[in-house]
Amino acid sequence: MAAAGESPEVLFWVGCAGSFDQRAQRITRAFAAILKKAGIRFAVLGKEENCTGDPARRAGNELLFQLMAQQNIQTLDSYHIKKIVTACPHCFNTLKNEYPALGGSYEVIHHSVFLQQLIDQGKIRLKEGGVFRGKKITYHDSCYLGRANDVYEAPRQVLKALDAELAEMKSCRSRGLCCGAGGGQAFKEEEKGKLRVSQLRVRQAVSTGAAVIASACPFCMTMLSDGIKTENREEQAEVLDIAELVVQSLEDDPNLFA
Repeated sequence: MAAAGESPEVLFWVGCAGSFDQRAQRITRAFAAILKKAGIRFAVLGKEENCTGDPARRAGNELLFQLMAQQNIQTLDSYHIKKIVTACPHCFNTLKNEYPALGGSYEVIHHSVFLQQLIDQGKIRLKEGGVFRGKKITYHDSCYLGRANDVYEAPRQVLKALDAELAEMKSCRSRGLCCGAGGGQAFKEEEKGKLRVSQLRVRQAVSTGAAVIASACPFCMTMLSDGIKTENREEQAEVLDIAELVVQSLEDDPNLFA
């Protein structure tokens, strides 16, 4: 960025999952394609982007969190970054709510909110009678996006823009059920029990009759996908990020993924 003498409109914070997890990489590519379609001048840090430190703090390693955060803040400030958009609620929550105490204050937007803004502003146009028109979709509320940051409406508005039928689960919004990965749980051995949280959540999802379980978090994506496989529901429903739903519904553009 600096070498080119350019200042991007937004920095796309990819996150560890979006960078290294093969399934989450599809979310990254989808969102990047949407930004390109909308004509948004964006940048990524590439190898200069490190983990936000969220898993370290949740696991109780405060020193490691602060070291990682301070390194990221130094990098962000060196590029004079003001606005950050990310597809990961964990990164979103940490950058938005926890970095300011360490001197890193930025405008941080989750990609669900950014997508709603792009649609409302007419910067991206969806196909009339698109692939999801009339299909029943249920949305899983990420804990770090919903209860932690009160973002409930934006992802639902995006789904409604697809002309899809939104079917709410028994546990939704502020009463939503965790996927099982929050609070550092994704990085530790699961505790013994009769039923995995991911399986219970998938059972709630499929009970709505939805063909698509929409997610807005790569960690939720992993847990829900595992739950689908464990429950042998792969032919009944698929898990897709809202960015993937939108990119499939965009007006045709042969250069979109160029």
